[in-house]
Amino acid sequence: MAMDNLGDIRLFVEAAQLGSLSAAGRKLGLTPAAASARLGKLEARLKTRLFERTTRQLRLTDEGRLYVTCCRQALQSLDDAEAALQAGQNLVRGKVRISATSDFGRNLLMHWLDEFNVHYPDVTFALTLSDSLSNLVQEDIDLAIRFGVPQDSSLVARPLAPNRRVVCASPEYIAKYGEPTEPRDLARFRCIVLGTASGPVNEWRFTRGDDVQTFTVPLDAARETNDGAVAREWALRGYGIVVKSMWDIEADLRSDGLKVLLPEWRYPDAPLHALYHRNHFMAPRVRVLLDFLSARFAQVSDELEALLGLPQLRPASGTAAHQGL
Repeated sequence: MAMDNLGDIRLFVEAAQLGSLSAAGRKLGLTPAAASARLGKLEARLKTRLFERTTRQLRLTDEGRLYVTCCRQALQSLDDAEAALQAGQNLVRGKVRISATSDFGRNLLMHWLDEFNVHYPDVTFALTLSDSLSNLVQEDIDLAIRFGVPQDSSLVARPLAPNRRVVCASPEYIAKYGEPTEPRDLARFRCIVLGTASGPVNEWRFTRGDDVQTFTVPLDAARETNDGAVAREWALRGYGIVVKSMWDIEADLRSDGLKVLLPEWRYPDAPLHALYHRNHFMAPRVRVLLDFLSARFAQVSDELEALLGLPQLRPASGTAAHQGL
């Protein structure tokens, strides 16, 4: 790879990932005209067309698909070499690209990153909030924090903390409509359902010792959203009952904004994991941040378990962590 073409190749890879030459140019600090000229120069040097261009989309040609795969590998090798050099110098600096779920990212992670910056001011962050796992492999992410473990074997899943998931509602909703005493009673209440790429999570399974009850939320009467932060906000505004991770509602539990329902019944847990690419070199800034977050999780986890005040029941066999929200 000729070093004078490295910028053109990075532009090409970004354009392929974003599906937009202008968006790739903006990311790299180029005007649309400059980005177009650099891509044209690259195609001229290769004597092949890399994209099929229309006014609405940018689509890779067969040659472009072959070339982008090789370019991604080459750029990753260069990035890993730089990270290895920094590791040898023991430097904790640079940008960490993080992906986290919406509620956790807004309510806890943002504050923890501020704390981290007090100790490591030369580290900056690119934080993406999404409840989806679908694009983690393709995206330029150093670290993702998710509930449960994904099926993708190219990602390493490092356990971070336990995660009780609870049924909850606002005190105002409970005062107006009462509260269920067992899962089948949920049929009398409005519920809030989180949608995922595989469909709405409207089958709620509960255990109490050997007793198992499953309640399927009728979607025609439920509020649905694919954003966990919206689901939480709807619950806070008194629109119904929702299943949430204890990490998502940490602030609401402390302020009595939400109350845990059905405390004797246990919803399947979905422990928190840090996910990162198996074949990427872990730069010092990522490794140090991961250790910092692990320590913060350990500290706050005990506080949250006590705050929930739930009985410490042994999870039923076959707990479906992959259903994590």
